[in-house]
This record gives sequence, C-alpha cells and structure tokens, in this order.
Amino acid sequence: MPQATATVADPADESSPDRPAGVREAAPGSDFAPLLRAVRDQGLLERRTDRYVLGIAVNSVALGAVITGFVLLGDSWWSLLLTLPLAVLWTRTAFIAHDAGHAQISGDRRTSRVIGLVHANLLLGMNEAWWNDKHVRHHANPNHIDKDPDVGVGALVWTQKQAAQREGLARWLTRHQARLFFPMLLLEGLALKIYGFQFLRRQPLREGVVSGLLLTAHLALCATLLLSTLSPGKAIVFALVLHALFGLHLGMAFAPNHKGMEMPDPDGERWGHLQRQVLTSRNVRGAVLTDWFLGGLNYQIEHHLFPSMPRPNLRLAQPLVKAHCSRVGMPYAETGLIESYRQALSHMHEVGEPLR
Repeated sequence: MPQATATVADPADESSPDRPAGVREAAPGSDFAPLLRAVRDQGLLERRTDRYVLGIAVNSVALGAVITGFVLLGDSWWSLLLTLPLAVLWTRTAFIAHDAGHAQISGDRRTSRVIGLVHANLLLGMNEAWWNDKHVRHHANPNHIDKDPDVGVGALVWTQKQAAQREGLARWLTRHQARLFFPMLLLEGLALKIYGFQFLRRQPLREGVVSGLLLTAHLALCATLLLSTLSPGKAIVFALVLHALFGLHLGMAFAPNHKGMEMPDPDGERWGHLQRQVLTSRNVRGAVLTDWFLGGLNYQIEHHLFPSMPRPNLRLAQPLVKAHCSRVGMPYAETGLIESYRQALSHMHEVGEPLR
C-alpha cells in the first residue's frame, strides 16, 4: 500500500486532491500560495535529520533502560510500575513511525519505510501499511464524512445521521459515547494490533509477508520477554496494563486534533486546501510539557497544511500561519488542552442526543 508520502508529502494543487506527490506548487493565485512561499523561504520544509537521529537514539536508549530494569526486577508485581514509562516511550515510538510515513525524516522512500517498519511493526506490533493507508485518506479530506476514515462509522459515530442508523448494543454505545470515550481508549492499544493483522490480506504479497513477519516477531519477542521474567498471571496483567496505558496516551494525543471541528458538507461547495485543512483542525496551546505530551502534533493546523514539515518546525511555522489566516479572514482554532477535550466530548454528546 502507498505510504503517506504518496499523497500528502506536500500540499498539492487545490483543485486536485489526487494530484501526484511530485507536484509541489499551490495553484497560482490561491489563498494558500503566499503562505507556502513564506514557509519555504524560511526553510521550514527542510528536513531536520540530525534532530530525528538524536530523537530516535534517545528513545531507543530509554526503551533499553526500561526493559533492563524490567528484567532486573524479576518476577515481581513492582514491574507493573514500569508500564507507565514504557507506554510513554511506545507513544514516542508511534510518533516517529508517523513522521516516517510523512517523509519528515528522510526524502528517500525506502529509508522512510524501513524506519516505519522498525518502529511500527517490530517495536509496536502496529502495521505501518494499515496506518499509512488510513492516514493518507484522512489528510486528503479531514472530517469529510464520506472520505475520512477517522469519522466513519465504528465503535463511535460523528454525526446524528450516523447515530440514527445504530441498533442494539451500538445504539447504547452511541447514547453514552461521550462518557465512554476515555474508557474505550484503554482498548485501543490491543485494537491497533488486530487492525494491523487484518490489513495483511489487503497488502501485495511481498509487502504483506514482510509486514506479517515483523508483526509476528513483535509478538514473539514480547511473549518471550514477559514469560521468561514473570509468571504467566503477572505477564498477562503487565501486557494488559501496558496496552491500556499506551492506547490511552495515544488517543489523548490525537483526540483534540479534529473532533468537534467543522465537517465539510459532501454535497456542498468544494473547499480549497487552506479552508479544508484549517477549518477542520484545532491547535492546542501550551508550553514545553504540552508539546512533549502531544508529540508536537498540537500544532495540528500547521501539520495538516504542511504534512512533510518536520515536527520540530511546526511550532516555528505557527506565527506565519496565524498571520496569514488573519489576513485572509480564515478562522484559526486554538485552545487549551482541557478545553480541547471538552469540545471533543461535547460534540460526541450532541451526536448521541437524539438517541437519549
């Protein structure tokens, strides 16, 4: 399957969302073109390979240190204390895989895929091909009910029209989805593994074999490490707690980005690139701690406008983007972390209102 770079490495012509990735200029005279020129002139689209090499090295050493501590603790319930730092480091690992899919780390397609395979498939047991396939479609048409898989019908729904079609247990879930959202995130870590294996049959044979072997290697390595250190009961509890914390952290990092923002009318006017990406995205204000907790993706507007921009540069691009949006009269949504969750949960609550 194509990597995220195939469609969203750089903004394409506003009039053609399916335009090839090699075309990197905005439409002449578009409201996005001046911003693109300003960002390029500042050098913010240039890759920060040295920064990523350092980040990957630090993350790898930290993972090794936690695993070493786990082995040294031996068959003890105290090992459960290590699930928290390990879940945090797994989320950092997911951020690296995400950036590799966007060609932020390297311009070489093969290098990007290797980084993605190692960090997603091998270290996390999450199929990078599944993630990239889904993420490509999300970036091309964020919050578009017919085109963005992130707002498709699943365990949760995002419009009252979707809610009206729910039956049985799904209808009950929709009625209470706002209060169930964070508890459901505790299952996301395990769900990512299941989705990855299910996607293997959609991949070309050779690619699927590589992905499948790495996913299987991840499970084998985890099982060997857990069962050679802990009793079976402790090993199961450790794995469940780790995946619950990982899913919660990852979900909390991505939830504030689009939920409760504008959703384009499938039958309405076609939006240009600036409108399509800015109006559907929300930034989260904060200092160093917020940037770290959300992996820098709290600059979601900038990330959607410039998907191949290295994550460390998103903060630097923000003043340019905000100023440009002000000049063209484009609303720019930015809020605090707690308020971002409140807005997302309020939207989910409103969607389920007719069923209550």
